[in-house]
Amino acid sequence: MNKKIKIFTDGGARGNPGPAGIGIVITDDKGKVIKKYAEFIGKATNNQAEYKALIKGLELAKELKPQEVNCYLDSELVVKQMRQEYRVKDKDLQPLFIKAWNAGIKLKKVSYHHIGRELNKEADKLLNLELDKHA
Repeated sequence: MNKKIKIFTDGGARGNPGPAGIGIVITDDKGKVIKKYAEFIGKATNNQAEYKALIKGLELAKELKPQEVNCYLDSELVVKQMRQEYRVKDKDLQPLFIKAWNAGIKLKKVSYHHIGRELNKEADKLLNLELDKHA
């Protein structure tokens, strides 16, 4: 398996909270797509959906047994919380943070990066196609 992988995750809700979904794209370090995943997750807030996307992405990554995982999210809040730059004050996000943290520590090396939405188009597209199916 590839030693280094990149995970692009996006979660979103139509309405906040509202019908929500997640989109995930996993690539090797050269950008070749290894796996795509999308799921409708029911009613959630945007931040809850972002966390659920990250958790699923980390779980999918674990199956690939990589040496290093770089996670790319357009949610600055989630990235800063995962880097422990921000505290998780929202009681509804705390259990999701813990689940994401625990999923991350099961991997050898993991890092979290904030990217602009324009760099997360593929995960966003998967998420929106999934939401369209449930509209």
